[in-house]
Amino acid sequence: MAFIKNIKTKAYYKRFQTRFRRRREGKTDYYARKRLIVQDKNKYNTPKYRLVARITCSKVIAQVVYATIKGDQILCAAESTELKRFGLEAGLTNYAAAYATGLLVARRLLKKTKLDTLYKGAAKTDGEDYSVVNEVKEDAEKKPFKAYLDVGITRTTTGNRVFAVLKGACDGGLYIPHSTRRYPGYGGDDKNKNYNPKIHRERIFGLHVDKYMKLLKKESAEDYKQQFSKWDAVLTKNKVDNLEKLYAKVHEEIRKNPERPKKADKKKIPPKFQDKNKTIIVTEKGKYKKDRRLTLEQRKDRVKKKIEKALRGK
Repeated sequence: MAFIKNIKTKAYYKRFQTRFRRRREGKTDYYARKRLIVQDKNKYNTPKYRLVARITCSKVIAQVVYATIKGDQILCAAESTELKRFGLEAGLTNYAAAYATGLLVARRLLKKTKLDTLYKGAAKTDGEDYSVVNEVKEDAEKKPFKAYLDVGITRTTTGNRVFAVLKGACDGGLYIPHSTRRYPGYGGDDKNKNYNPKIHRERIFGLHVDKYMKLLKKESAEDYKQQFSKWDAVLTKNKVDNLEKLYAKVHEEIRKNPERPKKADKKKIPPKFQDKNKTIIVTEKGKYKKDRRLTLEQRKDRVKKKIEKALRGK
């Protein structure tokens, strides 16, 4: 009798189901992901775009992504580290930097899709709720670019920085369905809850940081220097005296040129070898050895020498 592979293994009879790897690692909420990526059947192969906002210890990442069978594809991306190019070299993970990153990814995407002249976004950054849908004309050939906010496993608390990315992207001209309930400035009594755009504007321009900087400078110059020396250098470099003017300048520069600069092509310098076998490579930093595979002739010669050495030994 031929060998029959046992398909119904011990695991087959167990009730336990192994979860997806990223669920086991606590990285992906598949319950939320399914609802973000599943597209209506009558839209066929039209991609469903997501504005993915992620915040690390050192930067804010904003990406516009769509899902395929092969995996997620990134249409456009921006990081808060890019804000250095616009004059912001400190505080790259705060609320104001998250807003600027959202604005950058929105303007960059609209320029890429050639919608930047059609949808210019909010004229003023005043904290008021803005939706580009309200500005769509009846005879418009193209609709606004629509995406859904993807917060991952971040807790969606009021004033979270992922909503700063959302606000920046909305003000930049993207259409992202949302409400003001999680913006800073939303609150009040249980019966009367409302949204105060002035509080949100303070966060966008870092006015709360500016107030503390001035307070600390009066109290202790030494503590101020220790805590805000980088900020002081940034303000001096940009020739402004407060953070509101600095962030206003950054927003203006982003709108002027949101495109990512092209990397300069590196000239490949051919390696220099010190010996014929090309095992010792000489660089600017020094020398290092790289073992090469011996040719057939070299191996035969090596064996011959070993035999001769053994015979001489006898």
